[in-house]
Amino acid sequence: MCGRYTYALTNWPKVWRDFLGDDSFFVAERTWNVAPTRKVAVVRINPESKKKELVQLTWGLIPSWAKDASIAANLINARGETAATKPAFRAAFKKRRCLMLTTGFYEWKDAGTKTAQPWFIRHKEMEVFAFAALWEHWKNPLQELVEIETCAIVTIQANQAMSRVHHRMPVILDPGDWNAWLDPELQDPERIQAFIKPCPDEWLQLHPVSKKVNSARNDSADLILPSEPPEQKELFDVSAPPARPTRGRGGS
Repeated sequence: MCGRYTYALTNWPKVWRDFLGDDSFFVAERTWNVAPTRKVAVVRINPESKKKELVQLTWGLIPSWAKDASIAANLINARGETAATKPAFRAAFKKRRCLMLTTGFYEWKDAGTKTAQPWFIRHKEMEVFAFAALWEHWKNPLQELVEIETCAIVTIQANQAMSRVHHRMPVILDPGDWNAWLDPELQDPERIQAFIKPCPDEWLQLHPVSKKVNSARNDSADLILPSEPPEQKELFDVSAPPARPTRGRGGS
């Protein structure tokens, strides 16, 4: 499951070079508490120009066949194990894949309980990294002029580092795989499925944070700071036996 993340970039020129391959420059609003239904930054292949572009899509996928937009609330994540065959995702999985840009994400240990503790997870080496994601284009059958482009994060079973907090995690792509994941000409399910795996444990750094992040109304840099005093320090040690997985928000 991934239900909140951060998008607080500081070096936009590098982001454009890394993800788009040019020296374009654009600055977007920084946010430390991105919630579903918000507009999010996504890199994809433009269907017409066939070139990479950075666009703002709505987080929460609406399949092209949906009768209304309400389904999006249940489709913020796509389970990597079933996305290739599930009706809501299979068309996008085949030819509408994208990169959701992030500087880190949150997950809750013991989610769904009164003692749920939020944790912040970031990449040790990269300020900005990419979730594997899917996008769709939806036209409202009742309002012809209403068209929405939406997206969902692909998730997978947690690696050992993440399993101390939650049993699921976003698919974090290796930079060497970005172009292949984006390529709409790559439609072989087995080759696409090869990208859907937990990232190496050593990529991640985790720490508990304030419960202020529980409210999407809170959005400030202090949300990602370690809480005091730090709780459950053994979670930093990826060599320790993983805790028993707990089922959290939506189980995705």
